[in-house]
This record gives sequence, structure tokens and C-alpha cells, in this order.
Amino acid sequence: MKTNSNDFKSQTLKNTRKLGLWTAAWVITMALASFGPKFLWDNNPVLSSAAIILNLILGVFMIMANRTYINGLDELQRKIHLDAMAISLGAGVVGGLSYSLLDTTNVIPWDAEISFVVILMSLVYLVTVAINQKRYL
Repeated sequence: MKTNSNDFKSQTLKNTRKLGLWTAAWVITMALASFGPKFLWDNNPVLSSAAIILNLILGVFMIMANRTYINGLDELQRKIHLDAMAISLGAGVVGGLSYSLLDTTNVIPWDAEISFVVILMSLVYLVTVAINQKRYL
């Protein structure tokens, strides 16, 4: 039985590392696509398009690695993460659309930026995972 437990832990560690590497690659290409046009290639549309396409492709691989990671967890960890993802998605959609409405109705004096929605979703996910970890473990 220890062999199975060690194999499970080893596979989980492998999946975690794989997810970390794909996430890091995606973040790097996001920075490249965001800052490259201004600092590296003087707004060249071909290079900008290539960087965005590369970011999109690496994003797909990151999503697939995340799916592999989630599917490799035990039932309780899977439940904890899926609950957090569901709440994060809801917060992103409801909060993001409300934020957008604040912008389009000129209630706020600035433009609604997607980065705030991403930050909201990330924080909700982290807090929900922490709460669920405490609740279930």
C-alpha cells in the first residue's frame, strides 16, 4: 500500500511541477505580448500578433496541465479545488459584469480593466481553497 501512496504523491508532484512550468511559460509570454510592442519591437503588428498567438498556444497547454493536475488529485482535494473554481468563476462573471456596468454607466471615472477581474478571481480562488482546506482537513 505504501508503494501506491508513494506513486500517488510522486504523480501529484510531477503534475504540480508540469502545471507550474506551463503557468510560468504562459506568464512570460503574457509579459512579452504586453511589453514587447513598446520596449522590444516598436509596435510591429506582425511581431505583436506572433507574441499573442504564442501566448494563446501556451495558455491552452497551461489549461490542459491544470486539467491533468485536477484529475490527478484525490477526491477530497479535487472537491476543494473544483468548489473554489466554481466560486471564482461566479465571482469573475458577476463581479466582472457589475464592474463593466459601473464603467459603461460612468459611475466610476476610470475604464474597467480586465486585470482587476483576474485579480478578483485569483484572490477568491486562493481564499476559497484556504477556507475549504481548513473546513475539510
